[in-house]
Amino acid sequence: MKKPKKLRVTFRKNRSKRTRIDNWTQRFEKHDFEEESEISAERIVGGKSELSRRRTVIGKWVDSNEKYGFNIQPEVNNETVLSGRVLCVHGASSIVQTEDGRIFQCVTRRILKTLSTEQRQPIVTGDCVLIRPAKNTVDSVGGVNETANEVVNEAMIERVEPRHGSISRESKHRKHVIVTNVDQILIVASADQPAFKPNLIDRLLLTAEQTGVKPIICINKIDLVDKAELQPIIGVYAQMGYKIILLSAETGFGMERLRQQLIDRESVVTGQSGVGKSSLLNMIDPALNLRVADLGSTQKGQHTTTTTELHHLSFGGFVVDTPGLRQFMLWNIIPEEVFGLFRDLRPYENRCRFPDCTHSHEDDCAVKNAVAEGRLDLRRYESYLAIRYKNC
Repeated sequence: MKKPKKLRVTFRKNRSKRTRIDNWTQRFEKHDFEEESEISAERIVGGKSELSRRRTVIGKWVDSNEKYGFNIQPEVNNETVLSGRVLCVHGASSIVQTEDGRIFQCVTRRILKTLSTEQRQPIVTGDCVLIRPAKNTVDSVGGVNETANEVVNEAMIERVEPRHGSISRESKHRKHVIVTNVDQILIVASADQPAFKPNLIDRLLLTAEQTGVKPIICINKIDLVDKAELQPIIGVYAQMGYKIILLSAETGFGMERLRQQLIDRESVVTGQSGVGKSSLLNMIDPALNLRVADLGSTQKGQHTTTTTELHHLSFGGFVVDTPGLRQFMLWNIIPEEVFGLFRDLRPYENRCRFPDCTHSHEDDCAVKNAVAEGRLDLRRYESYLAIRYKNC
């Protein structure tokens, strides 16, 4: 048996209050030094050094192809833990389903919450985790209402397994992981009500290209428009090799084709508010019975789905339903990487006069010439400029 390794890791900064009192003027104006006798001593120290934020833990480093999740796995007792999948996260509590079908309400081990990381939250929907059940754990599946995800057991998340296929965005200069461990993303847009937003599709496609997740573009509510109006935009994405599915949750058009794409796959459904993500899922699997609502007077959606939640499909596989997006800021993509993530622009990269061409203002630029000659779509080129210079 290998001896566990001791690793020196970085923890988050100390968030406790300052020891030194530095508001003497305010205290004098308010109390006229009445409380001076209560102060017996004051310790004057400098700020915490980087060394003091590092600790030694027992565990192992994780070699991952992605820059997502933790780069360390704390040591656990394999005889007392169970493997499970995070179904959803509510604040500090996570709902986990184990391999035998039991549902646990879990808190997170303190070391996972205090490790220094760029993530906004340590546990996300879709995570594969190891949990340690509490003493009052129910040993059998009996008594668990799987349809309603009724929680009858409590546990602690001891470790997060390495992730793959993560969809993330930037939120207040930190990484917001929406979902992890999926192999395809269904980018849902609406032909109308709310208005079609191809720029949001471009951003999600860039994230899919970066993480290696297969993207599928789903255009819902095609019963509200003439299909001929969609052909130009559909042709642009189809020429790049992206799969496109036209749908109508109202009439049922395209539902069987969508269902075939989800069988025995690990999928996430995302898109702006009000495009009908939950309605589409209810159509392909009525057993899900997800909550839906009307579009509302603003025509922007009402955020009916408020939590990212993993659902098992009756015909095999699972799907993650996510809250609607109002904006999607790219994470961990520098401006110089944007061009290479556009499939249609990439073939022109080595045809420009200058090797460091930004394809924006330079002369003899192959990309600008292709746009002027109609070989590249103007809207896609404008989307590239907007992402490179305004959102990275």
